[in-house]
Amino acid sequence: MTMSPTSESVAVLTGMYAAEAEYLAAGGPDEASFDLLAPFFAPDVEMHQADALPYGGTWRGHNGMTRFFLRMGEAWESFDMVEQTFLATGETAVVLTQVRARARATGRELSFPLLQAITVKDGRITQVRPFYWDTQAIADACAVLRPSERRCRPDPSGPDPRLTPACCTA
Repeated sequence: MTMSPTSESVAVLTGMYAAEAEYLAAGGPDEASFDLLAPFFAPDVEMHQADALPYGGTWRGHNGMTRFFLRMGEAWESFDMVEQTFLATGETAVVLTQVRARARATGRELSFPLLQAITVKDGRITQVRPFYWDTQAIADACAVLRPSERRCRPDPSGPDPRLTPACCTA
């Protein structure tokens, strides 16, 4: 039986997300090899992340995807895809994901929807375009503020007054 392009796209995506979960469980970019994910991405894959994000920009090829996952690992202590809905028509798929994440820099926890338009050709992902509802909230959660940017003063009685105080990260 041959798969329709729609069911093939969904099969590739569910396989990739399962491999991504395995990759993250194995330690992610610092510990695990991108080889777990590579079979799901075309060698010339392109991912376009919003420039306002700490991992923003266009990431190309397997090397670019490896660097992207490194940047994501720097930004997020945890990044859990709690619930996903797939809609595919031919080579194009849309994935709505509910994310729960904790920012590494501030410790802030966020819950947000993420919509991705993904192109799958010949059984591999060739393009990923994520759309975030609130890039500013994500950028703020991941930002380390310099002392001149803080809205309040550090507590000098705390263990390290150079760290952003709780009142600035709430």
